[in-house]
Amino acid sequence: MPRVGLTPDQVVDHALALIDNQGTEALTLAAVATRAGVATPSLYKHVSGGLGELRRLVAVRVTEELADRLAEAAVGRSGDDAVSAVLRAYQAYAAEHPHRYSALPQAPQPDDDLTRAATRLVGVIVAVLRGCGLDGSEAIHAARTVRSLAHGFASLTIGGAFQLAEDLTTTHDRLITTLTTGLHTWPGTTEA
Repeated sequence: MPRVGLTPDQVVDHALALIDNQGTEALTLAAVATRAGVATPSLYKHVSGGLGELRRLVAVRVTEELADRLAEAAVGRSGDDAVSAVLRAYQAYAAEHPHRYSALPQAPQPDDDLTRAATRLVGVIVAVLRGCGLDGSEAIHAARTVRSLAHGFASLTIGGAFQLAEDLTTTHDRLITTLTTGLHTWPGTTEA
């Protein structure tokens, strides 16, 4: 019988705390069990698929967190303001949780929960782009552009790639301006 009070969500909480402190490489059942105060075999009562299932649950949670952050940033905004807010929220999430961000799957494996979370994440971006006059396949192309820009900047920043003295916030601001300016002339926009 599972330990009273320990749920799969709490196991994921412990896994995320471990990832936040030590990185994704530190994620093992033994390490999570220690954090949760249970024996390693006991975790199978809470996460029946072992480490693979735990990684899947972590990926779902991180994807949901990022989707929540982007959706919250977009509320009440439209156009350039919404795009800017979403990109800033994306970067803020990655900067606040660099190890957790690395657990974000870029190409989720077929899985209902992960697909649902990823669809919601992309859906937030597509909804923001609809507010910029993009729809259909052009909104998808633009969403891919937004994701590429956001993920690229986040990954490079987290990885310590930007070593020159110039301020990263200024670089990010210019990146956002470049994107929003480009969206005004994007093929298929109602503005173009």
